[in-house]
Amino acid sequence: MGLVEKSPKSLHLHRHHLQHKQEFKGVPKGFMAIKVGLGEEQQRFVVPVMYFNHPLFIQLLKEAEEEYGFDQKGTITIPCHVEEFRNVRGLIDRDKNLHQHVGCFGL
Repeated sequence: MGLVEKSPKSLHLHRHHLQHKQEFKGVPKGFMAIKVGLGEEQQRFVVPVMYFNHPLFIQLLKEAEEEYGFDQKGTITIPCHVEEFRNVRGLIDRDKNLHQHVGCFGL
């Protein structure tokens, strides 16, 4: 009584869930983990979700779609050199900081 037999399918789903949780380990709320790089050069980055609304990041996502298709499995991979991504990230951060200091009416 109360003993539940686990099928191979449920074990697989449980293992997949644990692997999926590992991808998000250490990712704070409001951020998302992505992979950046070409071939073996890939590196993991944790970026604010607000990046996904920025035109520069949207362009990177379009490049990812062209390279890998729309339905990537697991972590989103951006197909550019890590150093190029760092430059884009700096531009996005600079742009974000500029908008935060300007105020509602650009005064």
